[in-house]
Amino acid sequence: SEKLYTASPGLVNGLQARTFGVWTLLSSVIRCLCAIDIRNRTLYHITLFTFFLALAHFLSEVFIYRTAALTIGVMAPLMVASFSIMGMLIGLPYLEVEALSQNKKKN
Repeated sequence: SEKLYTASPGLVNGLQARTFGVWTLLSSVIRCLCAIDIRNRTLYHITLFTFFLALAHFLSEVFIYRTAALTIGVMAPLMVASFSIMGMLIGLPYLEVEALSQNKKKN
């Protein structure tokens, strides 16, 4: 929290920092599970949603709530979320095509 919320560090307390840490851990577990089972459409969509949540969170902290400044501590997660969203959206049609081809093989 000390590296992220540099614009208003007094607004962040220990409970919020721990909650953010647990949320980060949960997101990383979901993302690792998706990497293991990349063909699971539901898990793929949930993982994509975690990146949208992260992007929205950091953008809102910088531009709406003004508790974070555009430092490297904020720019890094913004870039990771943005590039991950782009990559997953590019890969989404291939996931759908593979699902259709597997259905054809079953029939």
